[in-house]
Amino acid sequence: MTAREIRKTFLDFFHSRGHNLVPSAPLVVRDDPTLMFTNAGMNQFKDFFLGHRRPKWRRVANTQRCLRVSGKHNDLEEVGLDTYHHTFFEMLGNWSFGDPEAADGIGEGYFKKESIAWAWELLTSVYKIEKDRLYVTVFKGSAEESLPPDEEAHAHWQEWIAPDRILWGSKKDNFWEMGDTGPCGPCSEIHVDLRTDQERNRVDGASLVNTGHPQVIEIWNLVFIQFNRLADGRLQPLPAKHVDTGMGFERLTRVLQAKTSNYDTDIFVPLISLIESLTGKTYGAHERSDIAFRVLADHVRAISFAIADGQLPSNTGAGYVIRRILRRAVRYYYSFLDQRQPLLHLLIPELASAFADVFPVIQQQESFVRKVVEEEEASFLRTLEAGLRRIAHIEPDLVDGRPTLSGALAFELYDTYGFPLDLTRLIAAEKNWVVDEAGFHREMQRQKERSRKATTTISGDWVEIHGGEHSLFSGYDQTEDQSYLVRYRHQFTKDRQQYQLVLQRTPFYPEGGGQVGDTGLLVFGDEAIEVLDTKKENDLIVHLTERLPQHLDAPVRASVHAQRRADISVHHTATHLLHAALRQVLGTHVQQKGSLVAPDHLRFDFTHFSKVSLEELRAIEEVVNDKIRANVPREVEILPLDEALASGALALFGEKYGERVRVVSFDRSFSRELCGGTHVPSSGVLQWFHIKSETAVAAGVRRIEAVSGRAAAQAIRHAFSTVQRLEQKLGKDLEQAVAMLLSENADLKKKLQQAEEKEMNRLFDALKERLTVSGNIAYVCEPVQVPSAEALKKLALSLKKLHPEVAVALAAAIADKAHLVVALSEALTHRHGLHAAELVKTMSAAINGGGGGTSSFAAAGGSRPSGIPQALALFKHALTEKVA
Repeated sequence: MTAREIRKTFLDFFHSRGHNLVPSAPLVVRDDPTLMFTNAGMNQFKDFFLGHRRPKWRRVANTQRCLRVSGKHNDLEEVGLDTYHHTFFEMLGNWSFGDPEAADGIGEGYFKKESIAWAWELLTSVYKIEKDRLYVTVFKGSAEESLPPDEEAHAHWQEWIAPDRILWGSKKDNFWEMGDTGPCGPCSEIHVDLRTDQERNRVDGASLVNTGHPQVIEIWNLVFIQFNRLADGRLQPLPAKHVDTGMGFERLTRVLQAKTSNYDTDIFVPLISLIESLTGKTYGAHERSDIAFRVLADHVRAISFAIADGQLPSNTGAGYVIRRILRRAVRYYYSFLDQRQPLLHLLIPELASAFADVFPVIQQQESFVRKVVEEEEASFLRTLEAGLRRIAHIEPDLVDGRPTLSGALAFELYDTYGFPLDLTRLIAAEKNWVVDEAGFHREMQRQKERSRKATTTISGDWVEIHGGEHSLFSGYDQTEDQSYLVRYRHQFTKDRQQYQLVLQRTPFYPEGGGQVGDTGLLVFGDEAIEVLDTKKENDLIVHLTERLPQHLDAPVRASVHAQRRADISVHHTATHLLHAALRQVLGTHVQQKGSLVAPDHLRFDFTHFSKVSLEELRAIEEVVNDKIRANVPREVEILPLDEALASGALALFGEKYGERVRVVSFDRSFSRELCGGTHVPSSGVLQWFHIKSETAVAAGVRRIEAVSGRAAAQAIRHAFSTVQRLEQKLGKDLEQAVAMLLSENADLKKKLQQAEEKEMNRLFDALKERLTVSGNIAYVCEPVQVPSAEALKKLALSLKKLHPEVAVALAAAIADKAHLVVALSEALTHRHGLHAAELVKTMSAAINGGGGGTSSFAAAGGSRPSGIPQALALFKHALTEKVA
């Protein structure tokens, strides 16, 4: 069977058993603060397990795109080294929300009996996996948790498989938990033994289950969600039981195609063949290059889907994770496939084609994804070269008589230049050095501790006040509503503690879709509680406060800050009009890639491959202002998703939409978008729209910042008052006055430059006279007066040309700071082992500073100008010792 057939067979099997087939959620998670990326098929169904919302269907199945590179599920450093770990993978899954005997009367769900029977039927009767290659594990219980063995699952398995193939598993392997808190329960894993008959006869496969054997692997996990883990660690039985299964598509395909590696299946072979043709290398020839092939084939999938789902590479958060994955791939093709030019982006057309029928999101944005990846590759290749130059100037320490690269330097190479420890180890071995790996890991741990302390949030358990439906949003056209408190919890963050309150209904808009969360008051009787922010956690609307009311069960009057909401709505409507105007002026290739809708401004990121010209910006402004002057009324429709898209409504890549969506239009032929945010009743409310700036964000992504409504009026007033003040100072003809100032400034700069050059020439001649020659070596070591650090550098480099073996050390006090430079001729560094960066490091101690550079030139700065004489004396002493 081909991979496509294997996937289709799974979905058809469960569809025929009453499961509704649902689409994959995006890879990038928007409304769950506990996750950066979708890392399991169940993520999009968390609210069903938590009881926050009722499912539309009791049985669902799908294939979900997943990413595991951080936190509890972190496979990144394993990828490529073995043949079955991945960062990006597909998870085939089937779910039941509520068992047949649940207290709430759910009758269409199922639990352990059906899950086990169907799993066995699919694997053995449909996929035809040999029964004597399969083993299953069952939770053996936990005395520590007072949990009994899962006898129910064990009994059901005995209906299908021999008892000696049912293995009791530990809590670690057979008790699944969503996180530190939340739904959890025992699980039953299915493992397959892929060894040869001869190997299986020699060693019983049961002894190899869950030992990390590459040919005895887990392919399916059946999770039976029965409990809720509370913040204090206790387990609370759930009122309804659920089934959550996950089967790794790549591993299943390997099994059914009788391969010894996931990378030998038709999922990866086209990518690997393309890498072979692009690099001239052969997969299977050498272990190191084979690892690189696997890293590229895996990582390009993770990178491309993340970007297509809306996550651009960056230096923080989820964007940093994607950048790390991309850079790891670049390191491998640079080091082991001898590639010095961007390569990953050339694989994306093949990837887009392979997933066109199941995940078309890459094909729909292929040129954009390629552009972003290529620019990131090119940038990191430059950084990689800089890292190699840094290594070239490192002097190892002597530890037990062996040249050793310190852990701090190894970590610097990792943290600053993206070198993993294995690459540093390889380069060190070529130089006959060893690496202080223990020191490296200590530095890594310190960084993790710093990061953990900066981001840790501890949430208490939810305390129920009232039951029933909750988090109903009533605030599209009102800013006040009567409600009551449904639940609350305490939350501790790094610098404060706060409370999260959930109401039965609320006019407070939770942060989402770019729109910031509302603020306002919750009035419990006569007691007013300030709402600092409103956020969405999965499907809960959470009001953040600093305290709780005294009477939790009192009726609540929820009141949004009306003016702030009005200003936000103005900017949200302006964002829609801007999006439409961009597509009209620049072209329909424009796609939204992020936004911020705030009370005082809007920010809009969009795809476009060149700077937007001033003329284009003015045209975009004019299009929006024309629509404002036309006072176009807002139209809102609730439509089935397919009907909305067919009507021309724009949807955002990376957003998860339900079956029915809210469509907001301002002139259907102009602006029509899927949107859950708040808007003004008609475009005339915006009054005016003004673009403040247009900049680059990333490769192929531009950013516009703009204002509308009251913020635009304020900007206009500020501009007029600025003009009036300038006219009072310079006269009515501002353009002529500014032109004269610019001309005068240019003349003064030219005269100043000529004076500085004359002074620098005089200084050069004076220092030339003080050049000391001893044997074949010359040096000058002087304090000087110069206008800038750049002038100090130019002076030193000029003096360096005076002699074939010269050492120059100059120091200057500039703007109450000390500056040092050292310039050495290359002949001097080679013959006497002098190193400018080391000399500057020694000298900078005297000025309370630091610096660096290369072997031939280095510079330092410090806060103690009075230490300059001592710094120069240190240079003379070090030079004398080396030369002697």
